[in-house]
Amino acid sequence: MTLKIEKQNAIATVTIDRPPVNALTLALYGEIAETFEAAKAWDDVNVIVFTGAGEKAFCAGLDLNEFLAATIQDDPKRAAIVRRSFAAVRHAPVPVIAAVNGPAFGAGCVYASVADIRIAAEHARFGMPEINVGRCGGAAHMTRHLPQGLLRRMYFTGQPIDAREAWRVGFVQEVVPFAELAPTAQAMAAVIAAKAPIGLRMAKEALNRVEFMQTEDGYELEQSFSTRLMTTEDAREATRAVVEKRPPVFVGR
Repeated sequence: MTLKIEKQNAIATVTIDRPPVNALTLALYGEIAETFEAAKAWDDVNVIVFTGAGEKAFCAGLDLNEFLAATIQDDPKRAAIVRRSFAAVRHAPVPVIAAVNGPAFGAGCVYASVADIRIAAEHARFGMPEINVGRCGGAAHMTRHLPQGLLRRMYFTGQPIDAREAWRVGFVQEVVPFAELAPTAQAMAAVIAAKAPIGLRMAKEALNRVEFMQTEDGYELEQSFSTRLMTTEDAREATRAVVEKRPPVFVGR
């Protein structure tokens, strides 16, 4: 298995582990898709940390040796699996934190972009070098986060940006030394994991659905989710806990 899954304290950590640079095969794209789709049944998980093994790379993108062996007939099948894999991460039922432990290129950059929150090691870089190997990249996903001028510079030149630049433009929410990356991501995950499970799932769905809606329509949809939440035991417990100045005890109902 090139994907490791660990669960503890309502946090799942999903790690790409394919040395030396966590490059993606078609099988690994599929494995990531299946894992994040299966998360819909992880009732014991409130947040997912998505990262790579080692310090060399979060994910260097497509395995070029497999790409060279592919034919034009293979491409529609490959493209469908890649789309499914990115969608599975983006539409995971709970928040996803990308702990970017090194360079994230091509598909690796897109995987970071479809997470909800990005924390990067100081030496991380983000790039879309597909033009260098005769392909197009994942600009449809990246355009959600990056200014068009910067995105197009990255797309046309194949040149990456470093973690600080990614933080400056708002793509990355925090930059830390490599040694602090995992503890920082886990600490943020613990804060999220302590929230009401139903509330987290509804909030994730609402945010994904309202992102491209007109403001008033989106807010109306968000209000409908809030109304549904009001009927849950956990919502009442959350309110009582604030009034009584104590930690809430959630039951997932």
